Amino acid sequence: MDLRQMRYVVAVAETGNFTRAAEQCFVVQSALSHQIKALERELGVELFARTSRKVEPTAAGLAFVDGARRTLAQADRTVADAAAAVGRIRGRLTLGIIPTVTGIDLPDALRRFRDAHPAVTVSLQVGGSDEIVADIRAGAVDVGLLGLPAGDVPEGVRSRVIARDRHVACLAVDHPLAGRRSIGLDRLAGETFVDFPADTPGRAQSDRAFDAAGLDRTVAYEVMALDIVAGLVRAGLGVALLPSAVAPSDDPGVSLVPVRGGPARAEHLAWSDFNPSPAATAFLSIVDASSPAGDSPAVIGRPAD
Repeated sequence: MDLRQMRYVVAVAETGNFTRAAEQCFVVQSALSHQIKALERELGVELFARTSRKVEPTAAGLAFVDGARRTLAQADRTVADAAAAVGRIRGRLTLGIIPTVTGIDLPDALRRFRDAHPAVTVSLQVGGSDEIVADIRAGAVDVGLLGLPAGDVPEGVRSRVIARDRHVACLAVDHPLAGRRSIGLDRLAGETFVDFPADTPGRAQSDRAFDAAGLDRTVAYEVMALDIVAGLVRAGLGVALLPSAVAPSDDPGVSLVPVRGGPARAEHLAWSDFNPSPAATAFLSIVDASSPAGDSPAVIGRPAD
């Protein structure tokens, strides 16, 4: 059994298809199928249940794939560590990012990282902050960019604040409160809201502000995509509270109004402090070089008094 066979098995498990797995591994399908059959004979078990239309791992296959992934990750890390020992960074960098990153110029940071370390393959995974933190702890993500309620600190990982922001109210331009200099949170409590899904850090930012003020509100629409949030607001189906840096400031159908006593958000850069990979350490250095202010960024979007 060799690493090549492990990669083939993992690829089939991930794609559910021998042809797509072969394409992913840059090998002809007949060679991939032959290697997997040889491995099954060596192990004395079937790794996949096969029909003319479907391929899926057997119980033995699932157990093998789980161990193979760990073995392959360790092998890749060993190669990366050996290269780093002589000053060359290679391997893979997996970044977990929220959809509303504003604390750093991510494309610019990735461009500078590529220029400095062209042998590193970068994978971007978009998700919620809680999911990203869990993936960092599990070793599936190297570095995360998170958005949390002001004052919260991600648990079980290293982190630092890279930006702070306050929310603004997003209203249809013909809404009675549109165009005001500022709005008190109490004036919004009776409105119908568009917000992020319940039990997410994005939703918690607004929920906590209303709870602290002793106010109730109704969230009728839950959505993660900001363009859909803007569309629902524009249609007059609800109002939204968003960090000022990601609110739709260029949408002529949406009016943005600062909120007194409204929510606040902090963006965090997060990573594991348990043996970070050379690629992760190099990326953190790139980000540090572009944000010398460290964890003391200016607050943006502060509402008027």
